[in-house]
Amino acid sequence: MAEMDTSGGGSHKKGPGVKKAVKKSTRVDLTPMVDLGFLLITFFVFTTTMSQSTAMAMNEPKDNKDPLNEKEVKESGAMTILLGKSNQVYYYMGKLDETRLSEQFKSTDFKAIRQIITDKKKATPEGDLMYVIKAADESTFGNSMNIIDEMTICGVKAGHYAEDKISDTEKKLITMTESTNNVK
Repeated sequence: MAEMDTSGGGSHKKGPGVKKAVKKSTRVDLTPMVDLGFLLITFFVFTTTMSQSTAMAMNEPKDNKDPLNEKEVKESGAMTILLGKSNQVYYYMGKLDETRLSEQFKSTDFKAIRQIITDKKKATPEGDLMYVIKAADESTFGNSMNIIDEMTICGVKAGHYAEDKISDTEKKLITMTESTNNVK
């Protein structure tokens, strides 16, 4: 503990021949402070809760092929989103038509896709709305998670978007578009 030396001097006279009292400094013992520090560290370690990992809820399809569970989608309400390499996103509305590929198949990135998803959602009745997400072999898992996050941010309800395998025609379209635009 802290000690203070108060000895020295008896009389309080000042003048010639009176010796001045020698002032001694205080000495602080820090040993109990170390004990207190370890007690506080121990307390906080035992009482702190670690951050809980959060996971996104996914609605996965059932294995059985029940015709009652299948949803009919109108062509006017469908939007297909294709994920390419280098964070490129491709999309088209409805069904691909061989005669209108150049005007139907469009390219964008993750910055602009949110507005496109929102515009489609506003223009389509909720019962008819369906987004089909397809990832190319060159796309990353992060891109798949980003597009699902975009669906959540845009307020697209579960059941109005699904993941599917990419077709050969779509692969060819992506490859041609990437080679034309020099996407590496």
